[in-house]
Amino acid sequence: MTDASLAVVILAAGEGTRMKSATAKVLHPIAGVPMIGHVLSAVAALHPAHTVAVVRHERDAVAGAIAELSDGVVIVDQDAVPGTGRAVELALAALDSFDGDVVVVSGDVPLLDAETLTDLIDEHRQRERAASVLSALVDDPSGYGRIVRDEAGEFRRIVEHKDAAEDELGISEINSGTYVFRASALKTSLTKVGTKNSQGEKYLTDVIELLVNDSLTVGANPVYEAWVVAGVNDRAQLSDAQARLNAMIVRGHQLNGVSIDDPATTWIDRGVSIEPDAHILPGTFLKGATSIACCATIGPDTTLRDCEIGENATVTRTDATLAVIEANATVGPFSYLRPGTVLGDGGKIGAFVETKNAQIGRGSKVPHLSYIGDTTVGDNSNIGAGTITANYDGVAKHPTVIGSHVRTGSHNVFVAPVTIADGAYTAAGTVVRRNVPAGSLGMTVVQQRNVEGWVENNRSGTASAEAATHAKKESE
Repeated sequence: MTDASLAVVILAAGEGTRMKSATAKVLHPIAGVPMIGHVLSAVAALHPAHTVAVVRHERDAVAGAIAELSDGVVIVDQDAVPGTGRAVELALAALDSFDGDVVVVSGDVPLLDAETLTDLIDEHRQRERAASVLSALVDDPSGYGRIVRDEAGEFRRIVEHKDAAEDELGISEINSGTYVFRASALKTSLTKVGTKNSQGEKYLTDVIELLVNDSLTVGANPVYEAWVVAGVNDRAQLSDAQARLNAMIVRGHQLNGVSIDDPATTWIDRGVSIEPDAHILPGTFLKGATSIACCATIGPDTTLRDCEIGENATVTRTDATLAVIEANATVGPFSYLRPGTVLGDGGKIGAFVETKNAQIGRGSKVPHLSYIGDTTVGDNSNIGAGTITANYDGVAKHPTVIGSHVRTGSHNVFVAPVTIADGAYTAAGTVVRRNVPAGSLGMTVVQQRNVEGWVENNRSGTASAEAATHAKKESE
């Protein structure tokens, strides 16, 4: 499927100063993927023979992210000569004797899709152009290079905003910065481009003018919607791109049979999978590689990161990371599931429960107000309210093992390492420091002592003392 006559150059060397960030602009995430990851996905769908990324600012971080996100991308370092023209010139040098078509895209245009690029390439080839420019029609073209056409509508040139005549300033068709070039024409023209301009840069747009002056065919194709080629230069534009992409992701899931009550408050990363008949309630954030099976109900006010949710499970007002919630299980409200939590079929993690590295078996329940860490619970056991597994001794963490059909009392502390065997019970208020054998009752009971008259003697004049005195008189 590889197109042997197609190469792609991704421009990712810019500093992105308007982001005001220590993170390289192209590494800011959108829908759980670094911005440049969306660009890599779009160009990968073209099946080019070569893909080259030109980097400079935060070089190692950007190059590392590219290597992690996509295979076979050649990294080229931009030198001290600034400008998009110089970046493409260096990329061409890395392509050696390649003589096909070169697509040039920017690493900060995350919504550009493969279909748009394919249409541009097809028309470029059908019309045998030396270059094709992807353009857009916008309401406010201020600051953008304008596409100037003749009376017949044919492309003539790109004029930068600062150089535009009065009538040209009114043109609403702009240059998006995405191109397809015939490699031979591009190489020849780049050798003629200098840096004698106000910015001291080698501009790629100068190549277009040179090709037109050489009477070679150049055309401009407007996209169907301007947002497709919208660049991200600051945090506001980043937010706009996030909202646009999220709306498309949410709608895609809806059309696939997922009920999403409030798209405006539901955020879903690109890598999330949701089966039909799942139900997503308002205020839900689905992150990373989270997967949700048929008929599960998620939310409201729930965040899941890299979680696996089984059929018919219900997760309410919960924050969970790297957790597995199997079929028919229920979680929440106000639960906190840390990495390593596995809740078995039909199990329950209830209100104000925190779990970490805990395997809770089929039908077992941790209903409320508990911390369960580094723990294995068997099937059909019930953990009483206010239970704590004391898994850390100040130096190392130790496991707690709770068997099947165990019933633990409220306000228990299990001091690990400790095992409560199958069928055992523990009494309320018990601190378990030793193993509890199968079928046994574990308890730490101190005989209760009542000090008669303590309130009247020590809290005289209080409402409690008066109530006690009154009660004693009533009982006489």
